Amino acid sequence: ITVVTWNVGTAMPPNDVTSLLHLNTGETNDVDMIAIGLQEVNSKINKRLKDALFTDQWSELFMDVLSPFHFILVSTVRMQGVILLVFAKYYHLPFLQDIQTDCTRTGLGGYWGNKGGVSVRLSIFGHMVCFLNCHLPAHLEKAEQRKEDFATILHMQQFEGPVANGILDHDLVFWFGDLNFRIESLDICFVKYAIDSNVLSQLWEKDQLNIAKSTWPVLRGFQEGPLNFPPTFKFDVGTNKYDSSAKKRKPAWTDRILWKIKPPSKGLGTGGHRPSQGVLSVSQLCYCSHMEYTVSDHKPVAAIFAVQFASKVEKPLVEIYVADEWSRPEQAVVRYKMAVGFHRSSWDWIGLYRVGFRHPKDYVSYVWARSDDGERCLEKQLCAQVMFSEEALPKGNGEYILGYYSNTSSSIAGVTEPFQISLPRSEEGSSSTDSSGSSSEEDDSTLVLLAPKSRSPSPGKMKRHRSRSPSLAKFQGLILRPTSRDRGTSRSPSPQSRCSLPRNIPTIHLPREELGHREVKSKELGQAAESPDGSSFYQTAQEQSGLWRVSADSSLPRADPRSLGLLPALRLEMIEQALGRRRDSADQGYHPCQRTSPTSPPGCSPSPKEGHSP
Repeated sequence: ITVVTWNVGTAMPPNDVTSLLHLNTGETNDVDMIAIGLQEVNSKINKRLKDALFTDQWSELFMDVLSPFHFILVSTVRMQGVILLVFAKYYHLPFLQDIQTDCTRTGLGGYWGNKGGVSVRLSIFGHMVCFLNCHLPAHLEKAEQRKEDFATILHMQQFEGPVANGILDHDLVFWFGDLNFRIESLDICFVKYAIDSNVLSQLWEKDQLNIAKSTWPVLRGFQEGPLNFPPTFKFDVGTNKYDSSAKKRKPAWTDRILWKIKPPSKGLGTGGHRPSQGVLSVSQLCYCSHMEYTVSDHKPVAAIFAVQFASKVEKPLVEIYVADEWSRPEQAVVRYKMAVGFHRSSWDWIGLYRVGFRHPKDYVSYVWARSDDGERCLEKQLCAQVMFSEEALPKGNGEYILGYYSNTSSSIAGVTEPFQISLPRSEEGSSSTDSSGSSSEEDDSTLVLLAPKSRSPSPGKMKRHRSRSPSLAKFQGLILRPTSRDRGTSRSPSPQSRCSLPRNIPTIHLPREELGHREVKSKELGQAAESPDGSSFYQTAQEQSGLWRVSADSSLPRADPRSLGLLPALRLEMIEQALGRRRDSADQGYHPCQRTSPTSPPGCSPSPKEGHSP
């Protein structure tokens, strides 16, 4: 496990972070997880609003750099300028469960989030692990305040579930961040002399955190490697020189990485036996700063840990079986087997990912996890089968992975090994590519909506808002289209980014007199919703029983969620007026069709191919 902490001082991301993440060494192949804690990410009002609508640049950078090494974003949490990102190799995803996040503000008496802590906790092969990123109060004389704030964070952060409700209840805790501890007593001249002479050990005993570890009960059990690197604060930005301003702040090890293993419980365990000693052990392989990064007045710090434990989980919750290659559409059959006790949901789905995908919602295509030919039990395990429609399959050659997304746990419960898809490219696909290029100037109307804690709508919300996309549970009054950025230069290129939406757009009934208005509206939009055959979306309206009906079979680009918040990038087109007229029609005796499928939109019967594609 690699852990990184960096106070970025509101700076823009550098061009390259491979050395920081130790990606240019042979160690990369051995690293299974990476946790990145950032502090002071630019959170001014205008920048924070932009980051709320779009993925922040730092998170984008780390996803872009790590995805080619098969690291997937498992979870992220942000509190103003404090961000925590947790990545893992894709084949570990089914064994990372019970993922939760929390945050605690301690700035301005607990009302402001410039200081405080954010955490991600999860079960790793059955062991509970918590990553805690903190930004504590600054200045030499605030040591007691730092202790109180850390105690507040430990007390306030609580998680749901039968085990590990508090941070220190976890089997393993990684605590890191800009902890802001300083060097006491020694004057700045001696501190700089010790640094220049490389006798850093003379500063260790005066480090406030080293002193606190032996005197503060709240820090009992926390361990840290030797500080064999120069103090990481405060530097002149753009240089490796310590503060030369009028304040001339004394150098200090403000940026730290510590860990704590939960002590074995006392007394007898299950069956009258004493619990096993040493079930989990941690060795620190590397603890260093990175002087090559000069965009901030802090230097980033990284640590690599070898964590050894006995796995408590032998098999994933969902096992997926698929052919080694899909060269014909009829081969796109997915069989899966669910473990006993697996809590499935009608909102579970199976995503098709291109190798190198960035997060669980960065799929090329998906299908709802409901069986096409019924379900059966095999060795007390529920087995089922689904099939991707031909329209949903990417054309051309490439390596892909299938993943079963559990809505209950908001995580991937099963994945396959990479397999090959080699389907001939269609002429329709190329014409769609050409037509999509004309709408590149329309990005201003794009919003990427971020979910602050959950990466998927909660089950409670889903009961009230049914959607045909697994990553969007409401916004029923919207027509979904991918942004021109997604259609053109997505960082996870997908041939399906230009394909048709799987026949699932809710039917909207419009009075005849609205047709002229809709045609004008279509022209004003520049015919941005061209279908592969060149016809406009609004030209698919058909006259039925005196009402104009937008066909459920119309060709629309599929909503393709690729944002960090893991909700789709949407183009919003207001249709309240149309819905209002629909209600008026209902008052005059028109009643919409009844819903016949648990996953179909309210008021609509499924299309003929509903069972094949969501």
